[in-house]
Amino acid sequence: MNENLVWDALTGVQREFAELHEGAGRYVAGVAPLSAVRDWHDEQAWRDLAELAGPGQVVVLAGGGVRVPSSWRVVNQGQGLVLAASNVDSTEVGEAVVLGPADVPEMLDLAGRTGVGPLTPRAVELGTFLGTRRDGRLVSMAGERIRIPGWTEIGTVATDPDYRGQGLAGHLVRALTGVVRGRGDEAFLHVATHNTDAIRLYDRLGFTTEGKTGHIAAITPAEV
Repeated sequence: MNENLVWDALTGVQREFAELHEGAGRYVAGVAPLSAVRDWHDEQAWRDLAELAGPGQVVVLAGGGVRVPSSWRVVNQGQGLVLAASNVDSTEVGEAVVLGPADVPEMLDLAGRTGVGPLTPRAVELGTFLGTRRDGRLVSMAGERIRIPGWTEIGTVATDPDYRGQGLAGHLVRALTGVVRGRGDEAFLHVATHNTDAIRLYDRLGFTTEGKTGHIAAITPAEV
């Protein structure tokens, strides 16, 4: 798996969701808040991204070895792990329901209350989203995000605080892994290194560490 996954996705399987400008790209508005350059060390690609985003704009980048030029102001950054679902039992879980555009308001609300994401209104267009409902209320969800040949990322894993401890997130991740494998891909996910509870969950499910990753939110230069 290449460390520059977002660029690979935008120029490959998910090209239909991409806005590209020479050596830079980003997901179109409302789909995902991620941008990319073809090479972290290509200064022209960074100028391309600054032109694409515009002066003084926040962009979010992710991947192994992610960096930004010194002229960009970093506002947030973090480290994480890339976990592969190679040993995950993907037995289908009957309680999972498929989520679609009509469910977006509830999905945005759940994401906001649980701090996952950020989830954007058109994220459901990227692939399958599954959820769990109790008494008609959406209480847990997970969905597909980045796709490259042979691999699909599982993200936006969220459970309402009132329903935690019931295994809902694990059930959805296993079910979604089955969906991914059904079309011939393998599933992977990103998890922040400080999120030890999630790391323990994914370890129990059978995920293995594939590599390290990071993310940076930075402001483009005032002049491009």
